[in-house]
Amino acid sequence: MELFDQDGTGQGNTSSGALPGAPLAERMRPVTLDEFVGQEGIVGPGRFLHKVVESKELPSILLWGPPGTGKTTLARIVAHSTGAEFVEFSAVLSGVKEIREVMKVAERRRATGTRTVLFIDEIHRFNKAQQDAFLKSVEEGVIVLIGATTENPSFEVITPLLSRCTVLVLDPLGPESIIEILTRAITDEQRGLGKATVVDADAIELIADRAHGDARSALGALEAAEMLTEKSDGVRRITIAHATEAMQTTALPYDKNGEEHYNIISAFIKSMRATDPDAALYWLARMIEAGEDPLFIVRRMVIFASEDVGNAAPGALSLAVATKEAIAFIGMPEGWIPMAQCAAYLATAPKSNATYAGYKAAMADVKKFGPLPVPTEIRNAPTKLMKELGYGKGYQYPHSSDGAINEQTCLPEKLKSRTYYSPTDRGHDAKIRETLKIKQEAKSKVENIEND
Repeated sequence: MELFDQDGTGQGNTSSGALPGAPLAERMRPVTLDEFVGQEGIVGPGRFLHKVVESKELPSILLWGPPGTGKTTLARIVAHSTGAEFVEFSAVLSGVKEIREVMKVAERRRATGTRTVLFIDEIHRFNKAQQDAFLKSVEEGVIVLIGATTENPSFEVITPLLSRCTVLVLDPLGPESIIEILTRAITDEQRGLGKATVVDADAIELIADRAHGDARSALGALEAAEMLTEKSDGVRRITIAHATEAMQTTALPYDKNGEEHYNIISAFIKSMRATDPDAALYWLARMIEAGEDPLFIVRRMVIFASEDVGNAAPGALSLAVATKEAIAFIGMPEGWIPMAQCAAYLATAPKSNATYAGYKAAMADVKKFGPLPVPTEIRNAPTKLMKELGYGKGYQYPHSSDGAINEQTCLPEKLKSRTYYSPTDRGHDAKIRETLKIKQEAKSKVENIEND
């Protein structure tokens, strides 16, 4: 069975060790790998955790995965199966002082031949000093660390600790696995709902679908749905209506400060860049429905309008800025309407990163050559002395030329051959390209005369 994680180490008389009055998710917590279905890549026969349990050789591990996928449960199963003392620690409630106390007890326990498995839930909430506090004990084998995190450990766990742990990635549960977990909870007479509850198949499917891979959430919804029913002939029946009501407040899994936050905004931007308005609207909806700050999204659209659309459709920037103003004016939830309009426009607009690439190239030359002098012909000459020094001499006023374009180059002498801006042949960029062609022809005529 694919597992679900939940805080708590209650002891009782159910086979999971949970008290009879504990939440359904806690009561149904598996206690052996034999009950574990799913995550086959790490617990299946011949896989890492299966070998750990068989050999009873336990390394330090980081379990990385979404909520409700089995991180805490796996830690308990592994510790129990290897005969180690299991100590559960919350990164939210504990500090350096508590860590050091645990290390002292673990040191004494090791002297008696008993290993200590220290399980730290939400290890990403520990700061560097807190993580440093148990690094030495991990290095010396005083404790075996099992950390659980919903965040990318390469960002949230200090490098020395990360290098001493095996990182195992847990995937969200599929609907079929959630259905299996729910079915067991419905039929288990000791730990689950038992014979007194009947659940319609479409209700089970609804809960499994809306749990978004989180078994704990699914079991919580099942338990809530049962509370909404009334007994008839000694039996409670959960219908799809009960399931819908129980699931109506279920939020999409989304952490505004976590990896998924950046994954989804990345997907949104790449969808617009790929001229895929359908995907852009989908990822936009994902963010808005999960409660993302609309200004965060619009800021990215403003940047995109300049970086990726650019002068191929200059109006894109105005629309993106107007979208920001519209949100400030009408607020949410209706703010999604102008946001969707802007996202669809940006996704389907002609694309050009010519100004972005041009600036990057110019910036590279600024760093490479330093502060090159401004050509004297385009320097400001407000005083007599400056004019006597030649400031402004030779400047050609563009409006005196046909089409307000002449051959004069304004780059420093050392960079006169450089071309930073190369507009595309898409959208308005094509018109700019024609203008620059006229400019280049004027420069070429002068160069030919000088060469003659």
